[in-house]
Formats: sequence, structure tokens, C-alpha cells
Amino acid sequence: MRSDWPIGYFIGERGPDIAPGLLDAYRQLPAANIGDSMGRSVGALGLLPYHNDPNLVLCGPALTVKVRPGDNLMIHKAMEMARPGDVIVIDGSGDLTQALVGGLMRTTAQTKKIAGFVIDGAVRDINEWAEGGIAMWARGNTLRGPSKEGPGEINTTVHCAGMVVAPGDLIVADADGVLAIPHDALDVLLPRVQAHAKREEKIRATNVAGTSDPERFNAILRAKGCPL
Repeated sequence: MRSDWPIGYFIGERGPDIAPGLLDAYRQLPAANIGDSMGRSVGALGLLPYHNDPNLVLCGPALTVKVRPGDNLMIHKAMEMARPGDVIVIDGSGDLTQALVGGLMRTTAQTKKIAGFVIDGAVRDINEWAEGGIAMWARGNTLRGPSKEGPGEINTTVHCAGMVVAPGDLIVADADGVLAIPHDALDVLLPRVQAHAKREEKIRATNVAGTSDPERFNAILRAKGCPL
């Protein structure tokens, strides 16, 4: 029970597992296609990639952390709890005055095979993150280090850069940005995204061939009463 914890501290249970087949399928799909299929109103706002690899695709279950701005005590605990392939999603309230994650933590994350970090806050040691191999999305960077006093929460629903993320939600990120897919939507959403990707391939082929159908947009304009 949460009442058993001191105020401001909480460590919850992991979110539900994601089937390996689903992970593999979503890893092949562009984040933009996923976002289109989710109503074009999802995705992180204001986060930047620090891993210096535009081809890196981040796809894994969210291990969520909520921290006091500028404090990373519970992030260290979350990394201890993490499994290979996890994405650590951190609600740092968008604070950029102190970094929450740095190069030494990157070394630990690599050893534990953590897939990456999504931080609504700051990172430091950006030259190390630029070496690639592990994804780092953050709101900004600063050389100023964090405190390690708490409080904080792990495996609780967080708000991160405009996204609501629950433990076990699927995080997908590529060169276009970061989004979170609710765990209970994964099965239903997948065929929609795959169908959307196929439609885009057909449109791309007609664009290349110069055979695009003008009715695609003219019909919309006529329906709005626009004379053509």
C-alpha cells in the first residue's frame, strides 16, 4: 500500500510484459506512422537526441521514474531494478538547472543493457552520450550535477514532456521523436500502423512516378466549398 511509504517515496511493481513479437513489429515501424495512427496528437514535446545516431531506434517497455527537480536518487534505484531492453522514462519537471543523468550512469546502463533514457530534464557528459550505443533523449543539458536525497517514485504513472506514461507502456523513438503507446492498446494499434505504412508506400510510389491523383486533395477542397 502507498500509505506504507514515507511521503514522496514510492516503488511500485513493474508494468506488464510486452510480447517479443510485438516489440519486433513496432521496432520496424516509423514513429511518425505510429503517431499518425494515434490521432496525430501524441509524442514528446521539446526533447532532443543526444546519442548522435539518426539511425538508432529506441523501442522498449517503460520503467518510469518521478523525481524532485535536480535530484537523481530514485533514478539510481530504477537502474538497479531495470531489465535488459528497458527504457527509463523520467519526469524531472522539465528542470534544466541540474543534470539528472551523466556519463558514469551511462556506463552502468550499458552494462545492464538498458535500451535508453527519455528525460524531461537535463543530461550532462554529452560527449560520452554522443558515442552512441544507447539512446538519450532529454530536454537540455548542463554541467551542474544532481543531488541524491530524494524524494521520488518508481513505476508510477508520470508526465514526461507532454506524454502520460505508465509502467510497461511501449516507448518508441527514432529520428522524428519519442512517443509512448499504452500497453493495453498495443495489439489493436499494430495492424492500423502497418496498414498506414502500406498506404504511405503506395502514395510514395505514385509521387515518384508522377502519377499522383489530384482528387486526393480536390475532393477535400470541394467538400469545404472551395471553388476549383
